[in-house]
Amino acid sequence: MSVSPTATAHDRERSGKGPRTRSFLGTLIAGCLAVFVAQLATTIPATLNGLFQADLQPLGSQLTWITAAFLLPIVVLELTFGVLGDLFGRRRLLVGGALLMVAGEVVAASAPDVILLCVGQALSGIGAAAVIPTSLTAIAVSTDDGPRRARVIAIWVTSLAVGNTLAPLLGGITANFGSWRWSFVVLAALAALSALVSALFAEESSAPEGRKLDVRGQITIAVALIALLYAVVQGPADGWGSPLIVVAFVVAAVFLALFVRIENTAKAPLLPLDIFRNRSFTIAAVVAVVGMFAFLGAGYATSMRMGPLQHQSPMRIAVAFLVSNCWVAVLTPVTGRMLTRLAPRWLLGFGLALISAGGFWAATLPITDTSLLSITLPLGLIGIGFGFTVSSITATAVNTVPAHLAGMASATTSLLRDLGFALGPAVVGAIALSRADSLFSTGLAQATDLSPAAQAAAGQLAEAAGPLAVNSAPAGSPPAEAAGLALESLSNGFSTGYLVCGIAALLCCVLVVGALRDKAGDDGAASTPDSGEASTPDSGAAEAPAEGTAV
Repeated sequence: MSVSPTATAHDRERSGKGPRTRSFLGTLIAGCLAVFVAQLATTIPATLNGLFQADLQPLGSQLTWITAAFLLPIVVLELTFGVLGDLFGRRRLLVGGALLMVAGEVVAASAPDVILLCVGQALSGIGAAAVIPTSLTAIAVSTDDGPRRARVIAIWVTSLAVGNTLAPLLGGITANFGSWRWSFVVLAALAALSALVSALFAEESSAPEGRKLDVRGQITIAVALIALLYAVVQGPADGWGSPLIVVAFVVAAVFLALFVRIENTAKAPLLPLDIFRNRSFTIAAVVAVVGMFAFLGAGYATSMRMGPLQHQSPMRIAVAFLVSNCWVAVLTPVTGRMLTRLAPRWLLGFGLALISAGGFWAATLPITDTSLLSITLPLGLIGIGFGFTVSSITATAVNTVPAHLAGMASATTSLLRDLGFALGPAVVGAIALSRADSLFSTGLAQATDLSPAAQAAAGQLAEAAGPLAVNSAPAGSPPAEAAGLALESLSNGFSTGYLVCGIAALLCCVLVVGALRDKAGDDGAASTPDSGEASTPDSGAAEAPAEGTAV
């Protein structure tokens, strides 16, 4: 985590005064409330997937898009919003981002179908992309005192972790005693409160010197990531060899190459790529993506297992995720102390090993086992592992580069970590649904105990909407006769998803322990600038060290 001293001094120079208690407290409260609400919005849908399936009857991969539509804007836009806050004022972005979240949650709450629900999620995700980095920067630059700044950043992290912990409970309560729509109504009200508090009490700050939007870089990386995510999510439904999916993969590859070319020549790049010449940092960056993919992929598999597959109540799902998510808040102070005594890579490796063990354990659970204890035990391992991992991954990355590149390293790690979060549900959903489709088609053709009418009806429904629709078919209808086969196929598919997450976390653990160096300068950062001012991609921005995002 880092804050540019230059930016902080500039913010103070604009006002001509030192820290003012009232504006400092107002900014702190506004920033913490903003990230709390953003984290609630990120996590709540995990408890609602079963209700989405029953009420909106999504086709194929549409259920995955409900999650992906929120996470993608955060990955694509967070660095750009950091620059916009520096240029035009962070209070403006806090208010504007919160109002976008209000609009998105209202659209989601009133959505008559999955498409409009995804539109609402995307609008809310854009708002979250604005408030998450901006809230941290705003409170970090509100004080010039190093120890005090460390304390307020710790408060921000705690607010994020509390939002992550309470989100499943809030979602479970509102859905259990009302409907899933009430969850989004509550989020809209909280986002409106956040906008009001930011407008009334947050101090305006900016640091425009040397800041410039990298429009070409933003456009190319946005197109690349949207095309990649579209291909991954839609592949199971459309077929991996279908022309549209192939074109999407090609577009993603071409625009990613263009992004690299643009960033290598840009005067103010969105993502400075020189830092990747440091081998140790590159390893840490890979671990940031793949390790976070493993965590959120396992969370998504759990939300699908307990919701659309087992049809458990939102409150039971909320309890399971509460067990998983609470560990970030519990372990943050512990890992902070441990990082002063242990090399970060050992703590990171231990966390990844726990995530791996939890993923392997969850893959062995039979789908007929609906006991809360059975699922919360592996989820607890995954949650504890994530608590250690997310708190140490930035320290690991920053520790591998020279001190003047720390700001660049932390901001880049934040971006890559969020990319891993976005890929988790998309990749696991693609793997699970592809395998389930294949197994169901084969099993249906060989099901001698089903009548021809039931086989035909189930086959038509699966072709249109996938095995999830067959598993949720109304009792007494012809497709319902094949519901047991659909459930078995889906169980096998999501068990494979858990297995993939376990393998990914295990490979990251081996890579961290075996190949990552602890100290900067072992292999150097070739061709990296000597000026911290030139090498900081998010001047005046603080790194979010524990974005405990859950599905």
